[in-house]
Amino acid sequence: MPKDLTEGSLSKNLLYMAVPTMGGFAVQVLYDIVDMFWIGKISARAIAGVAVFSSIFWLVSVLNEIIGTGSVSMISQAYGAKNYERVNRTIEQTIVFKIFVALIATILLILFLRPLLMFFSKDQEVISAGLDYGFWRIFFLPIFFATYSTYTALRNTGESKLPNVMMAVGAVMNMALDPVFMFERVPGFNVRGLGLGVKGAAIATVVASSVVFVWGLVVLFRGQGVIKITLSGLFKLDWSIDKKLLTVGLPSGIEMFLRNLSNMVMVKLFSIYGSTVLAAIGIVDRMIGLAVVPLMGFSIGTSTIVGQCLGANKIDRAERTVLLAALYNALFLSILVVLANISPQLVIELFTKDPDVVREGAFAIRIGSWAVLIAGFSVSLMSAFFGAGYTKAAMFSSIVGRWFVQIPYALLVAVLLKLPSKFLWLSFLVAEIGEVFYAATVFFKGKWKTHRVI
Repeated sequence: MPKDLTEGSLSKNLLYMAVPTMGGFAVQVLYDIVDMFWIGKISARAIAGVAVFSSIFWLVSVLNEIIGTGSVSMISQAYGAKNYERVNRTIEQTIVFKIFVALIATILLILFLRPLLMFFSKDQEVISAGLDYGFWRIFFLPIFFATYSTYTALRNTGESKLPNVMMAVGAVMNMALDPVFMFERVPGFNVRGLGLGVKGAAIATVVASSVVFVWGLVVLFRGQGVIKITLSGLFKLDWSIDKKLLTVGLPSGIEMFLRNLSNMVMVKLFSIYGSTVLAAIGIVDRMIGLAVVPLMGFSIGTSTIVGQCLGANKIDRAERTVLLAALYNALFLSILVVLANISPQLVIELFTKDPDVVREGAFAIRIGSWAVLIAGFSVSLMSAFFGAGYTKAAMFSSIVGRWFVQIPYALLVAVLLKLPSKFLWLSFLVAEIGEVFYAATVFFKGKWKTHRVI
């Protein structure tokens, strides 16, 4: 049930929000890993194709980010101020807008997917895998976007468990369907499958996402305490809310666009080193996602608490929550850094036995683990900005870390000096160092404490 996070123990409230969220994201990341494991059974080039598509896919998800980020601060602050009618109207408008922008993104991706894949790789097997996987994900993009709206609505009103149970159920369903849809014979069970190859992995994702989306809508229509949406509310535009969803979320959308665009630039630079390195990216991205689980849990939980506290004008409580989250992140991520550096090559060998991919991926996991540890501090601090709706700070943080630090360094390494790929992997570490310095500067100046969106 919804919970007032402006009262009680800071630590208990933070863990109440963060731990279930970690559980939901952990299962989701586990799905991503299992998904890549099955794709790796097809070929290393299939991994590369899915990795390239993923970088393109997350670029258009900036449209989802614009509406979603605006809704985080608006829902949590309205709930903290006990303006429940405003909360419900914001949830309704968030769902409608996300579906609308997803339709726009679908059209753009259908038109430009093949040329974009060809930009990153000339390998026909890589391009074919990206197309087979990508078109199914593209056609069901509105459901993907809207599903996250149901999670946001529940989390930002203090419901920590249900959205994460929904995520977990969707991920487990996805993992179960993957081998059934992908292979002629289901590995380990020797029963007939559909034999759809790479596209089968995408179809499994579509089916699981659709089930969870319907579940989320049923919950919101039936009501959770004071939270309840109506069907008629989904067909009534409220410009006072819609405008704020756009204006509050736009800087975050720009931030995500620039971050994902920088990732695309990095993929292009990595492609200079061949399909082997692209395959390593596909695997390492999934494994680093596992390290990001505690970071995401504390980030989402902190943003919700900050929003509610600012709505209730409890500024000191909001600030102390952010600093506590930074401490917890450091503890959790330090453990993961140790684990990641023990024997990373064994992790890569779960997906492929190609010795070149294993060697490349092992080095990348080591560097990536340290980058995530540093990111834990910057993301914790930026949770304050998202909870306050002060999203310009997050946008500039990304510009500094990615475009003023990482990309110039990467161009120097890969294009001008033509150094080995290990120097390019280091760019992720220097990017996080630049970002955390900027985030800390803005956080301690304190302008976010007076920012409101209601």
